[in-house]
Amino acid sequence: MWSTLVAFATAAIAMLARFLRARAWWNPLAPLPSVGGKPALHAVEPDEQDVWMDIGERVGHTLVLGTTRVGKTRLAEIFIAQDIRRGDVVIVFDPKGDADLLRRVYAEAKRAGRAKDFYMFHLGYPEVSARYNAIGNFSRITEVATRIANQLPSEGKSAAFKEFAWRFVNIIARALVALGRRPDYNQVRRYINDIEPLFMEYARAHLRQHGTEDWQEKVAEIAANIKERNLPNSLRGRNNEAIALMRHLQEQDLYDPVLDGLVSAFKYDKTYFDKIVSSVGPLMEKLTTGKIAELISPNYLDETDSRPIFEWVDVIRRKGIVYVGLDALTDTTVASAVGNSMFADLVSVAGHIYKHGVDVDPISATQVTSNTMPTISMHADEFNELIGDEFVPLLNKAGGAGFQVTAYTQTWSDVEARIGSRAKAGQVAGNFNTLIMLRVKELATAEMLTDQLSRVEVFTLMSVSGVDDSSDPGSGVDFKSRNEDRISVSEVPMLTPAELVALSKGQAFALLEGGYLWKLRMPLPDTRGDQSMPEGLADIANEMERTYITNDQWYRVQEPWWMAVADVSKPSELTEGVDG
Repeated sequence: MWSTLVAFATAAIAMLARFLRARAWWNPLAPLPSVGGKPALHAVEPDEQDVWMDIGERVGHTLVLGTTRVGKTRLAEIFIAQDIRRGDVVIVFDPKGDADLLRRVYAEAKRAGRAKDFYMFHLGYPEVSARYNAIGNFSRITEVATRIANQLPSEGKSAAFKEFAWRFVNIIARALVALGRRPDYNQVRRYINDIEPLFMEYARAHLRQHGTEDWQEKVAEIAANIKERNLPNSLRGRNNEAIALMRHLQEQDLYDPVLDGLVSAFKYDKTYFDKIVSSVGPLMEKLTTGKIAELISPNYLDETDSRPIFEWVDVIRRKGIVYVGLDALTDTTVASAVGNSMFADLVSVAGHIYKHGVDVDPISATQVTSNTMPTISMHADEFNELIGDEFVPLLNKAGGAGFQVTAYTQTWSDVEARIGSRAKAGQVAGNFNTLIMLRVKELATAEMLTDQLSRVEVFTLMSVSGVDDSSDPGSGVDFKSRNEDRISVSEVPMLTPAELVALSKGQAFALLEGGYLWKLRMPLPDTRGDQSMPEGLADIANEMERTYITNDQWYRVQEPWWMAVADVSKPSELTEGVDG
């Protein structure tokens, strides 16, 4: 009987323990989530207080370091939510495409009443993503070639090919703009492979403006008299009309810088031309293959495509919120190319804002509304996947344009490996005035914080006791004893790398406002029960389609934007206006 009761009681206790271990709303004794590490590191100061950071310090940029799964992205959610509530322009770069981060950004935008200003660009979901032309907006026409050429290898002999590629992309971009067409990757890929159609189109447009009334008859006559055997090797196999256009233009002796560049490219032997621009081909292939091409080379005239098209200038003017998912886990190369193109565009926009403010039209340089400096909060998760020549200027030059960057990465060695130079990585690190470090597993990364801290004096109290026998038998004293306290002072590091390696999840050390050290414990956001959290990406896309309003109607207006720069009847003036 007794053994039966003991067995029953043991089973009941085991069942009760199982229920009390459950992390559920109905369990008042639910255990706290496991955070690992040494929680006692936070118990040194039992009285917690809220930690605030001066908004003015944000423009000095913030670096967040932490290994995988310790709360780095969740901390990003907290920062992003505050920036959205504050009314900043918010740009979030997420190379891996974290769905939870995307949903959090949208939920906070919706909660703050800013859902209509939200844009989602995601390479992993082209069907529901917004579209973006990475080379369609610029202050100077040369930026188009620079954005493409900067992604080409430049070591050793590749440097010469990079310069040739820049020149020919620049020729193509200038011709497209002069013809009233917005450059995009598809057009660059087409004409870098065969520049003849672009040359013919521009030559006809030029002759219609500047040629004689009978230029078509003269070109036809020249074309009829062309003999293949009499042509130089570089022109054999070319279209006779293209050759006739070139010869007729040379006879007219009308100088036009765009036409001059097209003619020089056209006259190259095609096999030689293919060799010197061969480095551009693979890059263009990466950026114009599949559905991704529709995202970064949008067709502005396709009214059946309801996916919105955004531009950074419009986003900043409207105080928009942009989430950029680059899907780097699927295709690192394409993610890097698209990300670098966006950064190059943002640097150009930052330069324009720095000089003229956000409300000055970049083409006509006229005031649109009031000239106010925006606050642009940019968050770069997995920073090591994004760092490059295009990103660095955002750190060391764009602060005056209102950009404040918060970068997140796992170890600093990841950044050094990506840049390829420890000295350059040190220059990048020097641009971050605020450092927040969660648990890290690399001692060199931990030392980035500990080496900046001063050493502290530690007082050690030592109790000393002793006894000794008396050597004088006639003194009446058999022994002597003593007790004393000794205080010694030694210098020790305020923090050691080992303590950063042992941090719990959601805990961090931070150097704020000029190196003032704080020990932080942050909340880890939970999406359960959040009424504003969308179920999936389709819900976000539907809301974007319903609320999106575009100001980019350049292709519907009879007088296109490039006519604000110069008279289209004078292509040479047009080119000078766009360049300068």
